Amino acid sequence: MDNLELPLAEEREVFTVASLNREARQLIENNFGVIWVEGEISNLARPSSGHLYWSLKDDSAQVRCAMFRQANRSLAFSPENGQQVLARGRVSLYEARGEFQLILDYIEQVGEGLLRRRFEELKRKLAAEGLFAAERKKPLPTLPQRIGVITSPSGAAVRDVVTVLRRRFPAVAVLIYPTAVQGERAAAEIARTLELADRRGDCDLLILTRGGGSLEDLWSFNEEVVARALDALVTPVISGVGHEVDFTIADFVADVRAPTPSGAAELAVPEQSAWLSTLGIFVRRLSRAAAQQLASVRRLLDGLAQRLDRSHPGIQLRESNQRLDDLELRLRLSWQRRLGERRSQLAQLMAVLRGATPRRQLAGMQERYRWSGRALERAIIQLVGHRQVRLELAARALQTVSPLATLERGYSIVVSQSDGSVVTDAATVAPGAGIDVRLAHGELSATVNESRTSNDAQTKL
Repeated sequence: MDNLELPLAEEREVFTVASLNREARQLIENNFGVIWVEGEISNLARPSSGHLYWSLKDDSAQVRCAMFRQANRSLAFSPENGQQVLARGRVSLYEARGEFQLILDYIEQVGEGLLRRRFEELKRKLAAEGLFAAERKKPLPTLPQRIGVITSPSGAAVRDVVTVLRRRFPAVAVLIYPTAVQGERAAAEIARTLELADRRGDCDLLILTRGGGSLEDLWSFNEEVVARALDALVTPVISGVGHEVDFTIADFVADVRAPTPSGAAELAVPEQSAWLSTLGIFVRRLSRAAAQQLASVRRLLDGLAQRLDRSHPGIQLRESNQRLDDLELRLRLSWQRRLGERRSQLAQLMAVLRGATPRRQLAGMQERYRWSGRALERAIIQLVGHRQVRLELAARALQTVSPLATLERGYSIVVSQSDGSVVTDAATVAPGAGIDVRLAHGELSATVNESRTSNDAQTKL
């Protein structure tokens, strides 16, 4: 006991519980990738958070599982206790309790999971062979004459297809090819029916259809024998299997995929009312074109008849005589018009000649001389009159502004005798100074006795 040696403190590596769980979680997550685990659901819990928790068990062991809300939103079924499932997720550790657990992102029921893997394997195989390529798709006829429907004769799908076809375009004939659409022998029977319909050539469009169901119910349409039969068809085919969310291998190989049987029927034929409307437009256009063509032919026939009438000898002779009479009349009128023009020209020349004699010119010049003399006399008298009026007006204006006119009204002009300037201000003249006063008639000499300003004069007044 005394010889027991304890390790030094610095050699110890002590973990807390939290750090131990964290290290263990990281070690587990780093050494395990995404894994698949098969087992039975038990102890399922659905808290209000939307997450799911359960135990996945087999005969010997169990493991806790967690599936968070973001992942379980995409579940195709509702998990329940006792279900056998195939789960995909990551191995982890719940640190708070140190519990080993799986964090799942996808689960599927065991039977469906096997079928799903077979589906994906066949899909990859056929895609690699080019069976889904767009260039292998055949165009659908615009208006098929007869449509072959390959389905169960007692199912709801055939009734839906026929109802839609009758509603949209009842004139299209429908031929039913009965076949099983579910069961072990359904795939082989579907393939044989497809080959039969294509070989007979009775239809120019085929519809392969059935109603909805589970993956197992629709599995006949995921078999390779059906895919090969669809790819070998010469006749265009529409696949309308299940509901809108259901996809089968037949949908990928068919020329056109419809979401439902009714959708396949709608894709197969156009709407009758639209075609009738278009046909009505074509009929109206054809009627107008025929009427125009008929009118053109009628005009052509009328023209030919007129040309035939004009080419008759009697008509040509009559027209020749009429043209001869017309030419004679035109010749006579032309000579009369020319003779009239010559006479008119001669009369003009005679008038010019008569007007050009010296006696007539002399008389004209005398007349112009007398007229010019009278015009000159009138112009002189008128000019003198205008000048006299202007002189009188100027004299009146001068008289109006003349200082003499102001003096006539009793005013006078006072001039200083000392310098001869006009006196306008009494303050500039001293008493005793001599001034000259000019009146309207004569002048006065005076001596200033007293000088008063304007203000003094007003005060005095």
